[in-house]
Amino acid sequence: MPIQRTLERHLPQHAPLIGQMIRFGLTGGLLTLLVAGGYWIVADVFHVEPMLSMTLNYLVFTGLGYFLHSRWSFRGHGSRDRPGLRTARFFTVNTTGFLLNQFFVWLLVKHMGGPVWWSVIPIVLVTPLVTFSLNRRWVFG
Repeated sequence: MPIQRTLERHLPQHAPLIGQMIRFGLTGGLLTLLVAGGYWIVADVFHVEPMLSMTLNYLVFTGLGYFLHSRWSFRGHGSRDRPGLRTARFFTVNTTGFLLNQFFVWLLVKHMGGPVWWSVIPIVLVTPLVTFSLNRRWVFG
């Protein structure tokens, strides 16, 4: 991979972290767009209660997220000798992200009475930063 080699040549001490951030950005970005878009479509277009819509999207995309992040985003990072513990930690982190997203939905849509799209902004901008940090340090570290 040319990007990885360039990073290793110019920033050897930071290359693994930057590579993970790029892979997580691509994978996590895709998953974030799927979750946020799915949430918005189910809530706004199909008129499903917003917090239920977020729950449905969490259930649909959590397994896919684990597969993609464990196989690609954080490949080669940390110990791989305790997959059961890693899986439990991943689902704990993902549930933390889900609860954070539910908080945004509750605050911006339910409590403040804003449109569904208001909650998509922090779902896309805040939650991925939190889950990347937790995944890197605690789940795949």
